[in-house]
Amino acid sequence: MALNYVWIAFFIIAFVVALIKLIFFGDTEIFSNLINGLFDSAKTGAELSLGLVGIMTFWLGIMKVGEKAGMISVFAKGVNPFFSKLFPGVPKGHSANGSIIMNFSANMLGLDNAATPVGLKAMKELQELNPEKETATNAQIMFLVLNTAGITLIPTSVIALRMAAGAANPADIFIPALIGTFISFLSGMLAVAAFQRINLFKLPILVFLCIFIGLMCILYFGLKDLPPDQMQTVTGLIGGLLIFSIIILFIAYGAAKKINVYDAFIDGAKEGFSTAVMIIPFLIAILVAISAFRTTGCMDYIVNGIGSLVAALGLDTQFVPALPVGLMKTLSGGGARGLMVDVMQTYGVDSFQGRLASIIQGSSETTFYVLAVYFGSVGIKNTRHALVCGLIADVVGLIAAIFLAYIFFG
Repeated sequence: MALNYVWIAFFIIAFVVALIKLIFFGDTEIFSNLINGLFDSAKTGAELSLGLVGIMTFWLGIMKVGEKAGMISVFAKGVNPFFSKLFPGVPKGHSANGSIIMNFSANMLGLDNAATPVGLKAMKELQELNPEKETATNAQIMFLVLNTAGITLIPTSVIALRMAAGAANPADIFIPALIGTFISFLSGMLAVAAFQRINLFKLPILVFLCIFIGLMCILYFGLKDLPPDQMQTVTGLIGGLLIFSIIILFIAYGAAKKINVYDAFIDGAKEGFSTAVMIIPFLIAILVAISAFRTTGCMDYIVNGIGSLVAALGLDTQFVPALPVGLMKTLSGGGARGLMVDVMQTYGVDSFQGRLASIIQGSSETTFYVLAVYFGSVGIKNTRHALVCGLIADVVGLIAAIFLAYIFFG
């Protein structure tokens, strides 16, 4: 229901603000701009959804091969000690566990194209366990919030944009972004655990967190001295090798099990096409609402209000120009990327503001987009506490990014 109220609020607030601009400030173009923005966003939503057809068709085909071969079950058994505590409603060895861990792995490596279809597959498998098909289960909410927390070990795209903008050391935001994404992930986990009364102080969960911290340390000491172009090469190699190895593993294991690999792929590919088409209305709904809110300048009012409040309290306001990136990232990944580039161009790629914008972009996720796509793919309408927990992770992650920027570059 929370998403319903937010969606309504976006439109009503946008209409009131547009009306005030027309009546009191004589802005006769505001409503035409508003409508054009709505139509453009609707078109973008449809294009994004249809653009997913190819990659989703391929990946869900590969996942079906792994499922029929039994490899997904192997993954599920491997992560069961951890997932049984975090997802108590999912049976031991269920295929959803394997899909979830593959989704998390792809997200950690920044492989968005691989992460989305695998994540949608996991959501569909969790939906099979759902007794109330239009209401999100605890397991679906936990999975979604951890997904929106955006675990990204290596912010490759951000480093590439910083390099293109002429940064002296494009990878200098690597460590703060790494810490920021971990804090966001942890805060999302704690928020959901509080709502669902899950005890996180159990050995498997603590072991997982220690392993994750260890992995961050390995990446830090292994990559910190590499030039940015070499870092991009190494991270691209790691991601490509991991993904293609999984593809070969599934196909080879399926062949060894004497299943018809090609037919299994086709069966899964059909699911990919139908899923991509199904999310179109959900994605358009959230994008047009965001467009209305943004076009009327409501986002700018929020940022300026925060800046005024910070200044009134006598605090440093250096971080304020980068705030739109964090606020927009919750709503739109593409929009946040554009704002990050704008901040780097305006203040300098190596300025405090430019680095902060990069840290925010590299350590946060598009909560509303993920909610619309993932829940929309299985027809969930009552999202319960998913939005609240996702926004908690976003806010904590944004605050952490600001503090980290001051620690590293302030």
